[in-house]
Amino acid sequence: MKEEFIQLLKEVKREGMDALLLFLEGSDFYKAPASTRFHGAWEGGLLEHSLKVYEILKNKVGDSDSVRIIALLHDICKINFYKVDYRNAKNSKGEWEKVPYYTVDDTIPYGHGEKSVMMISEFIKLTPEEKYAIRWHMGFTEPKELYGTIGQAYKKYPIALYTHEADLEATYFYDI
Repeated sequence: MKEEFIQLLKEVKREGMDALLLFLEGSDFYKAPASTRFHGAWEGGLLEHSLKVYEILKNKVGDSDSVRIIALLHDICKINFYKVDYRNAKNSKGEWEKVPYYTVDDTIPYGHGEKSVMMISEFIKLTPEEKYAIRWHMGFTEPKELYGTIGQAYKKYPIALYTHEADLEATYFYDI
């Protein structure tokens, strides 16, 4: 999967992509979970989730450099975000043992979608459409005070809505 992910982004002709790929290689992106317990909560879950979002979004709107950037990098904000900790739990014999679990360690508290936009923009220039799609990929899981703004963004850039749909489909149909 890692090789497929890298190849898809290498084919994107955008200045700074090589530096972005080096950054990803030096991070925990390829081993990180997608969440602590909701979806993709296993080693490599973030990579699996990102590739699934790409597959779904590509089927909705076709393949392009923008689709690859949006889908494959929408959750880059989760780099170095999850840490392994341990807690006591009973095993199948009813005995207590320490078991690992993921916890959040957000050292860059800048939000979610906006944090991904910020991180990607440090390496490559994003189009407005890409910025909106990545920023608003969480859709109506955002605070209700932002619903009007989200609706305006989806009208202005429909790919933002399709990205949200792809993220939901990947999460609830495939990443569980």
